[in-house]
Amino acid sequence: MTSTDRPAQNRHSTRTEIIEARPIQLDGFVEEWPEVGMIAMESPYDPEPSIRVEDGVIVEMDGRERSDFDFLDQFIADHAIDISAAEEAMALDAQEIAARIVDPRVPRQDILHLTRGLTPAKLLDVVESMNVVEIMMAMQKMRARRTPANQAHSTSARDNPVQVAADAAEAALRGFAELETTLGVVRYAPLVAIALQVGGQTGRGGVITQCALEEATELELGMRGITAYAETISVYGTESVFVDGDDTPWSKAFLASAYASRGIKMRFTSGTGAEVQMGNAEGKSMLYLEIRCIQVAKGAGVQGLQNGSISCIGVPGAVPSGIRAVAAENLVASMLDLECASGNDQSFSHSPMRRTARTMPQLLPGTDFVVSGYSGVPNADNMFAGSNWDPEDYDDWNTIQRDLKVDGGLRHVAEKEVLAVRGKAIRALQAVFAGLDLPPITDEEVDAGIYAHGSEELPERDVLEDLKAAKGVMDRGITGLDLVAALEKGGFRDVAENLLHVLRQRVSGDLLQTSAILDGDFSVRSAINDANDYAGPGTGYRPSGERWEEMKRLRHVLSASNPEQEVE
Repeated sequence: MTSTDRPAQNRHSTRTEIIEARPIQLDGFVEEWPEVGMIAMESPYDPEPSIRVEDGVIVEMDGRERSDFDFLDQFIADHAIDISAAEEAMALDAQEIAARIVDPRVPRQDILHLTRGLTPAKLLDVVESMNVVEIMMAMQKMRARRTPANQAHSTSARDNPVQVAADAAEAALRGFAELETTLGVVRYAPLVAIALQVGGQTGRGGVITQCALEEATELELGMRGITAYAETISVYGTESVFVDGDDTPWSKAFLASAYASRGIKMRFTSGTGAEVQMGNAEGKSMLYLEIRCIQVAKGAGVQGLQNGSISCIGVPGAVPSGIRAVAAENLVASMLDLECASGNDQSFSHSPMRRTARTMPQLLPGTDFVVSGYSGVPNADNMFAGSNWDPEDYDDWNTIQRDLKVDGGLRHVAEKEVLAVRGKAIRALQAVFAGLDLPPITDEEVDAGIYAHGSEELPERDVLEDLKAAKGVMDRGITGLDLVAALEKGGFRDVAENLLHVLRQRVSGDLLQTSAILDGDFSVRSAINDANDYAGPGTGYRPSGERWEEMKRLRHVLSASNPEQEVE
């Protein structure tokens, strides 16, 4: 039956049929429901800003007396708000504060003096007065580190350490400053964390790695030097959700101090929509509750925050202004002088246009980590539930950087370099496994891992033997220094030296600086020595020199001198 044969009451135009078949029609959208918190921002149930200070103590905040504070109110009032700036800052109109934030002629430090004195409701009012372009303008000035960076996921659906090592090496070579893994089977963690560390240091010395697990094991791996940072320490915007997790702001602060005492870089994780998803939003907007999380992170003294809705992105993505709210939460983290790893990691839309649009508010102005989990493996292997970006998008990402002259932290690499570093990483891991008496990595696995796109192309390992060996790693007390020794003995002196440099940085404590990353020469680049100095046109970070020349190179660029020849 053709469209002209259908009854008139059921007939659609051909255009409507084509539009209905587009990928975006697979996305989910819902109406706002403020009473249960299903509203991104501008909720009628959010509190009005207020503060009252007596004898150096906040006794009333956002319309609530101290006697009625929940434990988030108390923690924020006692640890996150600068009382010396509070009354001055709170007396200013929210739009005036927003105007100063957007104005490039007002120094970032002047803004920080004000924002440190604001309550959650006042911070909400400030960012609610901005449109998304103004939020991006503000982020360009307010991010902590001058030079943007990027983070990759390196995981395996089979928890295969060979795949993790190869993909980590490639991701490091392509420019990622941090690499993160997690597991399907938690007991595999020691082997996969070792693979990530070895692969990362093979791809580029100075890349730092983490293994996202339950907190006790994650901390132990960090203390042993098998990982170098942590970020999956979740905080929440309502007391009821915190209690569901058997946590409080104080317990999270204590855990943060445990990491810091061992020189392990760490940030908290939170995200707009988490409390709605967990059924305890207490009738407040998603962004208001997220601002409370950000201030808990500030009060706990951690150096940064992974936020941008993260694993809850489908919730704000389903309501009006939800992606604007996500951009606003990233800005608030930077307004409080925290390192911002700005999400963009979990897949949330079937529409390529929409997932790209979701990233632009972070990519265009730059954030400390534009993506806090760009999948360095195909999404079928991403154990963080799939990412907004994966290896199939490398050329698209690099082209966007080139088109707009914005630095998203990546670079194009010729295939011969990729294959070489993948092979070297697997052989280095092979030497480590042999040196530590772990289940062997065969030459067949080496060859397959060099050329594989995903885990399905790799030979299956003996999972039972691997799990026994993983337990042995923990029981035997293996540390990062043991990895260094095994690499040296196995003939990979350069990789061993790279890892040793990272371990030395742990001792120095420099990775605890806000927004700390390591350059190729292992020097720390952070908000201390690479502070954001944007002050309007012609200032701040702009790709130039060698970096801009690097960004110009793509896979199929024609030579100006010989149009028939491609430049690699």
